[in-house]
Amino acid sequence: MYTIYVVFECLPDKREAFVETIKKEGILDAVRAEKGCLRYDYYFSEKDENELLLIEAWESKTHQQIHIEQPHMARLRALKDDFIVSTTLGEFELK
Repeated sequence: MYTIYVVFECLPDKREAFVETIKKEGILDAVRAEKGCLRYDYYFSEKDENELLLIEAWESKTHQQIHIEQPHMARLRALKDDFIVSTTLGEFELK
C-alpha cells in the first residue's frame, strides 16, 4: 500500500467551499472509483479554520501516479487557484 498526505492551506473562508465544489463536480467520486484507490478522504482541522488534510491510500505508487494524470485531477488543479494558498505533501505508512 502507498499512502500520502496533503495539507492544504486554504484562503480564508474557502475550505468548506473547496470540498463542496470538488464533490459537486464529481471529482471525489471519480477519484474514489479509480483502480487502486483504497482511500481518498478530506479532514478539517479543528485548530486552524483554513487547514484541510487529505489522506490518500493506493494499492501501489504506480496507481497513485496514474491517478494524478487523470482529467478530473487536471480540473481539481485548476480549481485550486480559487481556494488554496499552499500545498504540502508527504508520505507515511498507514496501518
